[in-house]
Amino acid sequence: MRLSDLLAALPANMILSRPSADPDISAPVSEDDRQIVPGGLFVARKGATSDGHDRIPKAIERGAAAIVGERPANTLNSSVPYVQVSNAQIALGPLAAAYFGNPSHKLAVIGVTGTDGKTTTSNLIYSILKAAGMRVGMISTVSAIIGDEELSTGLHVTTPSAPDIQRYLRRMVEAGLTHCVLETTSHGLAQGRVRGVDYDVAVLTNITHEHLNEHGTFEAYRDAKAELFRQTASSRRKAALNREKSFIINADDPNADYFAQYAQARGTYYFSMTVPEQKQCFYASQIEHSANTTTLEISYNGRKNARLRLTTRLVGDFNVQNILGAVAATFPLINSGDWRRFETHVQAGLDTMPPIPGRMERIDAGQDYLAIVDFAHTPNALRRALEAGRTMIAPGKRLIAVFGSAGLRDVEKRHLMAETSIELADISIFTAEDPRTESLDGILAAMAVSAVTKGGVENSTFWRVPDRGQALAFACSMAQPGDLVMACGKGHEQSMAFGTIEYPWDDREALRSAVRGMPLRTLPTAEGSI
Repeated sequence: MRLSDLLAALPANMILSRPSADPDISAPVSEDDRQIVPGGLFVARKGATSDGHDRIPKAIERGAAAIVGERPANTLNSSVPYVQVSNAQIALGPLAAAYFGNPSHKLAVIGVTGTDGKTTTSNLIYSILKAAGMRVGMISTVSAIIGDEELSTGLHVTTPSAPDIQRYLRRMVEAGLTHCVLETTSHGLAQGRVRGVDYDVAVLTNITHEHLNEHGTFEAYRDAKAELFRQTASSRRKAALNREKSFIINADDPNADYFAQYAQARGTYYFSMTVPEQKQCFYASQIEHSANTTTLEISYNGRKNARLRLTTRLVGDFNVQNILGAVAATFPLINSGDWRRFETHVQAGLDTMPPIPGRMERIDAGQDYLAIVDFAHTPNALRRALEAGRTMIAPGKRLIAVFGSAGLRDVEKRHLMAETSIELADISIFTAEDPRTESLDGILAAMAVSAVTKGGVENSTFWRVPDRGQALAFACSMAQPGDLVMACGKGHEQSMAFGTIEYPWDDREALRSAVRGMPLRTLPTAEGSI
């Protein structure tokens, strides 16, 4: 298509200057000059550590047919048509969507946001819809699932880039899918990666202390999450779906009313762990936990005698909350007026959902104690994981938690997480977790100070072991029959950041090796390897 066709996707007031030429754009849009191929459109934007405008010559060398950027054209040496826009970061998504034919216009898109539980809730929604016979795909921070194909979406958990999202959505349309579950992070919303996506359902799991390093304040972080609701409310209604847009809100979250102001009343559903005050609310009761299963009843106050009796392999109250969110999200999508049939679909979805990598994932190497890897990397998630872990062991058995706190991220987290573990775990081991360019010893020292403040005693109830592989081995060496060793913070991630380098790392492999008494090395050597 022509450059002018793509520019038509942008608000007129965003375009500050246009070239006289109108070249054909025959290859994808990208903000990465290394991914540009002949005929592509390069979008230059200023990032946190680099400026895409400096890479325009490289993009042209690779065959870019045109450039979109923020600097005035007369300040750049561009030999191809150049478009100046007011915000290249926001422009990228709509341009990519237009290039791929606006695929979200042909799909029912369910967006899931929140601090904790996004990935599990997304997988639950996907599994329930699939059990109901719908042709559904999913883009999560773990992978993109398109039919029988599963593609990795990166080393660390975040929403993929705008061009990648649109490419995945286009492939879903081409594969004949009708629905897509899109896990949507605050970074993805704030950085415009999901601009150009027309959402039909917006789901809020919760809002807790996280990413303040990126957003500055809790209010800014919350507002970034609320963009999903604003975007859903303002996106086009797909007449072929023959239904209203839906907004799913965790009624137990203190910020529920803040999100409700952006929702449309008729299409708003709530979920709660208690008897609700809100209308159209799904709530849980008769919850029974065991080491391997959870049984529960879910009631819906929008219909008389509407109850689901469910059994799941997922454990912990936080997973009950995730199930509630998924049930509320799928109800308006597959509700046929037959409650028993809906119950069958939900139970089938729970039964067929495969384990999610790095989410309360058990490691079994023949040991006589439990070993679990979980992604819990926020104070709330750690609390929920440790509470769930406590239900999995007998009274008198010990819960041993191994975790760290990332460098160049929200500093307050390291204090809150240390305090949480001292409160809930019998033994806490503080270790490396993506220290980046911060001092690992400094991070661990801050955690130790908070642990002592909470009543912890170093080398008795908590330890500092900088090398994560050694920390896991130390935990396993202390574990007695029936205890639980829980490695938190990395989950399914496949790397560990030291300095500016991402080194290969898999907590599941590391814990399995630790159980066998063969700890993997974590800290970089002088040669720069681990």
